[in-house]
Amino acid sequence: MPLTLHLGADDLTRCRFAISPLCQTHEALRMLRRPARHGYHRAWLRRLGRTLAGLDLSPLWLFVPRARGYTPDFLGAPPDEPYPSIDEELAWMRATDPALARAEMARSLACTPGLTESPPGRAALDDPAATVRRLADLTELAWHALLAPDWPRHRAVLEADIAHRSRRAADGGLDALLTELHPGIDWAGHRLTLRMYDDLADAQGADGRGILLMPSVFVWPDVVSGFARPWQPTVIYPARGMGRLHTAPAPRPPDALARLLGHQRATVLAGLSAPASTTELAHRHGLAPSTVSSHLTALREAGLLDSRRQGYYVLYGRTGLGDALVSGN
Repeated sequence: MPLTLHLGADDLTRCRFAISPLCQTHEALRMLRRPARHGYHRAWLRRLGRTLAGLDLSPLWLFVPRARGYTPDFLGAPPDEPYPSIDEELAWMRATDPALARAEMARSLACTPGLTESPPGRAALDDPAATVRRLADLTELAWHALLAPDWPRHRAVLEADIAHRSRRAADGGLDALLTELHPGIDWAGHRLTLRMYDDLADAQGADGRGILLMPSVFVWPDVVSGFARPWQPTVIYPARGMGRLHTAPAPRPPDALARLLGHQRATVLAGLSAPASTTELAHRHGLAPSTVSSHLTALREAGLLDSRRQGYYVLYGRTGLGDALVSGN
């Protein structure tokens, strides 16, 4: 029986988005443990080969089953704020109630036969407060080693996804938003159904606090939900553009678009399926940074791109009009 969330009026009016660095770290670790999910990230994994080989994350792996199974929610808990920093989220993680942490860790260990009674499993459950601190320290290490260097690009992809889905909600209402989140999600009669889940007897239903929607670079091909109390009901789904974040060559623009804008400018626009910086685009297309900058300025002034600063970088992404031109729709 699939997981079904019955959304009342209060839940629908409190439906919101968030971007969570902690959740992205958590999903990256789950992806590393499950080779079937490596597909879109092979280039990223090759680049991080030495870094991964030098990381000892064995206490974390204890709670990330290789097969389908439960990982403690506090390792990637839904945030209360829309755009928390990793430092804020790690502080919240370190403040996890030891009793809650122990219950979630025990449920996770039980997914692997014999793990609960193993020496590492018993040690983790005997002192849950110390285990939480150790897992938070390792999560912080994993964040800095694996995600922090690429976070501006990752966050830009996540923000672009939220912007796109917000436009869909503005154009077609919540029906358009919820029905397009993922092929494995159905929305009808105030019921949000995740077909890929077996029955989760202890997963909480919607309770008037609203549904939190979080795009993820690493969750593909799955959708993650089923958070138990006290966490807010949450759906984590694959972000648009995540498949081309690390691996895609620059696409050839449609001929009509090249005739309209010129080949170079059309190629730059077509290649921005995920937000990127001027330097990255210059490298990708074999153009001088000044040439790319000129194209980006013209495209932005025409309303085909928008830009946002991420740390030291300015990242450019297509607007809805830019998407429509590239797709020919």
